[in-house]
Amino acid sequence: MQQQTPPEQFDLPGMVADLNNLLRLKTTVIGMKMFASVDEMAAIPKIRRPTAVHTTDQIVSMASRLGWTVGITADDLVGAQCRAVIGLAPQDEKWLAGEAYVGVWHENAEDARKRQQALDVVPHGRYQALAVSPLSSGRLNPPDICLVYATPGQMIILINGLQYTGYKKFEWGVVGETACADSWGRALKTGEPSLSLPCFAERRYGGCRLNISPRQSRA
Repeated sequence: MQQQTPPEQFDLPGMVADLNNLLRLKTTVIGMKMFASVDEMAAIPKIRRPTAVHTTDQIVSMASRLGWTVGITADDLVGAQCRAVIGLAPQDEKWLAGEAYVGVWHENAEDARKRQQALDVVPHGRYQALAVSPLSSGRLNPPDICLVYATPGQMIILINGLQYTGYKKFEWGVVGETACADSWGRALKTGEPSLSLPCFAERRYGGCRLNISPRQSRA
């Protein structure tokens, strides 16, 4: 039997320290990892499990703003939208129809369906659980993806670093609401750097704010 190569380990505390020294980030850099079984997720040291249902944005915020290591399954999430983006629920015909969003985010059923079909999501059936944790803790080493909250100025410096060697033009889209599909949904699906603007759910439930001055709001 061919011996499997263990996953590469990284100096995660050192990487986070370098990022914070350069960018002066105000939010904890976190890792996110999918697991094929609940037992694998539950084996993570100091893992916390929710005692009520939450949005994925709230789970992410527990790591990025409280410094917790949290593991979830589909049963811990409040609805099909959160579950489907990370592959913990099927992206079936009912989900693709997006009927709940007609008259909320979209004028009609056609537009709601188009938005659902545009989302980048993790394929259903591969994973049963997900964990988030401060990257510097090393509890998810290696993580599947890293998540950084940053200002536009901080983000372009980070992008400059990604393009310093092996240059590649980054092209990102904006799906509108369910913006987590633009960030962790796309990154988990493709393994590519991803960028998003926080949608209503992340601003309302994830503690992410967009501050606009009176002059900007009038414009």
